[in-house]
Amino acid sequence: MIYDCAIVGGGAAGLSAALVLGRARRSVALLDNSQPRNAVTRESHGFLTRDGVTPSEFRHIAYAEVLSYPSVEHHAARVTDIRKLEAGFRIVMDNGVTIQARKLLMASGLREVLPSIPGIAEFYGKSLFNCPYCDGWELRDQPLILLAEQPRVYHAAKLLYHWSPDLVVCTNGSNVLTDEEKQVLTSRNIQVTDEKVAAFHGTKGKLEQVEFADGSRIERTGGFIAPQLLPQTDFRESLGYEMTEADGISTDATGKSTVPGLYAAGEAASGASMNLILAAAAGSMAAMSINVELMEEEFSS
Repeated sequence: MIYDCAIVGGGAAGLSAALVLGRARRSVALLDNSQPRNAVTRESHGFLTRDGVTPSEFRHIAYAEVLSYPSVEHHAARVTDIRKLEAGFRIVMDNGVTIQARKLLMASGLREVLPSIPGIAEFYGKSLFNCPYCDGWELRDQPLILLAEQPRVYHAAKLLYHWSPDLVVCTNGSNVLTDEEKQVLTSRNIQVTDEKVAAFHGTKGKLEQVEFADGSRIERTGGFIAPQLLPQTDFRESLGYEMTEADGISTDATGKSTVPGLYAAGEAASGASMNLILAAAAGSMAAMSINVELMEEEFSS
């Protein structure tokens, strides 16, 4: 069979799109190998009626709802190749299965590359996080560290200050803060250091100390880091879609890309970290746009 739409990725964006299309009686192939970026996170926040839900529970509930619609099928596999056809797309998976679909939604999200610092993986998702909106409340008023090697560290520091003024900002050896920005931060009693972090110390995922390359240590109970974010899947060469400056798939407001029939939603389109509710909204919008495009094609044939 030829599906109305294939969705690559089973996060909030992909699942929301599958739900909308399933309810629209569209045949959907949901392609997801269950490797979400937020798998290390203990709780997800900011999603109404599900605040504090674990990522695994969120996916379990969402899959149960989505797959209750008979036209939605889940393929638990990794996509290895996608080709544009004259009318639609051919998708190859690592289990040897090949399918075709009239429309394609890329919702595979991003993967994180953490700074190369001993001990960081032990604390990431437990006392070190990426998004203040997701985990800032739980770390409020604690002694925190913000570690970022990108220019957005200045914005992140100002943002995080509202959750806890007891803040140390570390650029890990990168010269990304101007003298004026450092002055603004230090005027708020925010400590700023360019010293490289040598290691994180603590027990059972709970951060206790940050050790720097010069041998000095500071006591911190948590913090935020800015990992490098890369596309979970990259088919720009085979599909020819345009990219944004943030390395996301370029789309219009409805999720439509520069390639006919190809849509993108969530982090795959933004190229940046996105919380659940925004990703879900983007997936729903893209699905509605896909359904309208299918409808118009059916009425014009």
